[in-house]
Amino acid sequence: MAKKQDLTEGQRAYEARRAAKAGMPLDKWLADKERRARLDAAEAARDAEAAKPADAAKKGWFGRLLDRAHQPLK
Repeated sequence: MAKKQDLTEGQRAYEARRAAKAGMPLDKWLADKERRARLDAAEAARDAEAAKPADAAKKGWFGRLLDRAHQPLK
């Protein structure tokens, strides 16, 4: 999230309303919002890393033969 001085007046007013609704000062709200964004990004990166397929085992003779059979003739 952008820092306090980087916000336009409209953005600052919007965030101030949200902070008031949550019952905290604007500075604390923006810091908390940035902390949550960092945690979400770290969690998404961790999930993406977990979703990567493991290294495939070396293909056997028949698997390599099938791969070659599906390639066009040269």
